[in-house]
Amino acid sequence: MKPHVLQLNPILVPSINVTLNERYTMHRLFEQADPDAYVAEHGALMRGVITGGHTGITRAMMERLPVLEVVAVNGVGTDAVDLAYARERKLPVTGTFGALTEDVADMALALLLATCRHIGAVDRFVRGGLWPRFPQPSALPLARRVSGMRVGIVGLGRVGRAVAQRVEAFGCPVRYTDLKEIAEVPWAFEADLVRLARDSDALIVCAAADKARDLIDAPVLEALGPRGFLVNVARGRLVKEADLVKALQDKRIAGAGLDVFADEPNVTPALLDLDNVVLQAHRASATEETREAMGEMVLESLAQALAGQRPTHSLTT
Repeated sequence: MKPHVLQLNPILVPSINVTLNERYTMHRLFEQADPDAYVAEHGALMRGVITGGHTGITRAMMERLPVLEVVAVNGVGTDAVDLAYARERKLPVTGTFGALTEDVADMALALLLATCRHIGAVDRFVRGGLWPRFPQPSALPLARRVSGMRVGIVGLGRVGRAVAQRVEAFGCPVRYTDLKEIAEVPWAFEADLVRLARDSDALIVCAAADKARDLIDAPVLEALGPRGFLVNVARGRLVKEADLVKALQDKRIAGAGLDVFADEPNVTPALLDLDNVVLQAHRASATEETREAMGEMVLESLAQALAGQRPTHSLTT
């Protein structure tokens, strides 16, 4: 009999779904009209769970899965997983660590370029038929050059380092902050986030959100200043959204590029009305190549755990 696996989020790569169906009896909770009743009926069968980084899994859910052997996160964020309880039960929690790095770093650079060069606002200007009506150069404000900007990176993990390498190619001096200084990297460390913001033209948030929230608040934004830009490709909870909206409205920072939000998929309405913001729908890893690689890592994690092995991509024991 094939092992039963509970899937909390869809996987968009057809070949991965074909393999899941071949190897396991799949229970796709996101397709059920009454998820709670479905878990009550089938939860005792589930040996594996597939979830997303944003969805995670609660202790209450895991408690309803008595024979659970592995939680496979199709992503790198584990802040929505009750890791303490997973450790109590000796449940391996796995992630797709490393698979997303290049795409997320690409998105950070894309958001920085798009925000500084007014890509979204000018696209709307052209599509709206305004260029023939206002052909003079003064109809649009001058943009900001990215090359040579001082870039501060919040969180120098895999993504932070990949971002640093990319912006260096644009001649940007890089500084970073993290929980502690990292000896083996060439970039300057700054322990104080406010000071890092004050000394940066652009602040790029790449930090993990399992132990932090509201890192970027009014004092940080004030330090970033009216010519400074914020980019967030990490988690929405790392930015105090009300403070960011106020700073953008009052022009106390120049602009923001956001792939993540505090209450996804709901975006604060005020952000939608601002031309100095570029918005994405938490899609930094949404390429065919990365999603396939992530799916393969999920398959590997399930196979290893259900065979009694420690998964290669395990975060917990």
